[in-house]
Amino acid sequence: MNSEIRSLEPKPLWNKFADLNAVPRASKKEARVISFMKDFGSKLGLEVFEDEVGNVIIKKPATAGMEDRVTIVMQSHLDMVHQKNAETTFDFDTQGIEMYVDGDWVRAKGTTLGADNGLGVATIMALLESKDIEHPAIEALFTIDEETGMTGAMGLKGGLLSGGILLNLDTEEDDEIGVGCAGGIDVTATRAYNEEETPEFKLGYEIKIKGLQGGHSGMDIHKGLGNANKIMNRLLFDGFENFGLRISEIDGGSLRNAIPRESKAIVAIDTVNDAVFNAAMSQLAEIIKSELKTLEPI
Repeated sequence: MNSEIRSLEPKPLWNKFADLNAVPRASKKEARVISFMKDFGSKLGLEVFEDEVGNVIIKKPATAGMEDRVTIVMQSHLDMVHQKNAETTFDFDTQGIEMYVDGDWVRAKGTTLGADNGLGVATIMALLESKDIEHPAIEALFTIDEETGMTGAMGLKGGLLSGGILLNLDTEEDDEIGVGCAGGIDVTATRAYNEEETPEFKLGYEIKIKGLQGGHSGMDIHKGLGNANKIMNRLLFDGFENFGLRISEIDGGSLRNAIPRESKAIVAIDTVNDAVFNAAMSQLAEIIKSELKTLEPI
């Protein structure tokens, strides 16, 4: 798996990405990757330290002739969105990401890839390891828990860095520089309900939405990608309006900052509506596929 990734160009970048993706690094569970980064810097003979919240800072002196240049802070975050398909057996606490080359793309087998922000981290690692790239003094800042709270960046104390320019390598485009940041908000909604026994004249169904691309709820939200929870709600509402559908269980999505790519519901309808319900759901499913045919591989 890693051999084909390591053969990609530029090799220093892809080799560092392969090294990094072999280390579990789910948000709020970054202990292993923190140790990995500290060990990486120490083996290079560079100044390395971890702050009180878990951010890792590695400092590299300027190359000869560039000692008078402004020190550059290069920053990326260590954690990744840890999401997997329901049918994929994978433990983000113990396993590294299983990558493969698919044409012009690098993908992961049934899980998120971790390119956000693994490629930023790998880029900085390659520069820190490089012996032939001229550069001013570098302060490499690797923050934690960006995906679920920004607690690493928020907990960074003043005085640890001296650089005059900060480059954040968490972006989608390698030929653009962005200024500013989008905001976000979390909503938790709860409601009580009374359970009841399923009547004998009801017929049970399991409805599944799967095969969607998913994506980052910040960077990809404008692309119009399929949202498994929204699609499921559309199917359930149609079933309720036309066939008196009742819900037993519903479960969709897995992370607050990822567009849901899978959803499942267990429902019940009147037995007499079996044939027409099947036909109506199949018709609506084809309509939804048609709507998403240019965006989703379903």
